[in-house]
Amino acid sequence: VQLQASGGGSVQAGDSLRLSCAASGRISSHYTVAWFRQAPGKEREFVSVFRAGDRSSYYADSVKGRFTIYRDDAKNTRYLQMNSLKPDDTAIYYCAVRNGRIITSQVTEPGAYDYWGQGTQVTVSS
Repeated sequence: VQLQASGGGSVQAGDSLRLSCAASGRISSHYTVAWFRQAPGKEREFVSVFRAGDRSSYYADSVKGRFTIYRDDAKNTRYLQMNSLKPDDTAIYYCAVRNGRIITSQVTEPGAYDYWGQGTQVTVSS
């Protein structure tokens, strides 16, 4: 499985961006897809996750109400819609896939995912 992340860019605070994560290869119908981000000098942090098995999604408190994770299985692509962007959202965003189910306590752990995209830069200026 290979993941290709795209959609990043430089925007102003309050703007929106939609990140895409296109997957090639065979993925389980019970896959889990997540978005993480890493700002300069900081550790990679969890942003959002979608579990295809039970169609549940979770968000970091910092993005709840502003970001939405969704997918288009026909296109084998997953998205992160980011609205009301803030300078604190500036980071490299990575999509990750676990080729199977994941328990809730693991969704924020980078090590729980099998495949990673290359990252896409998001820069938000004030």
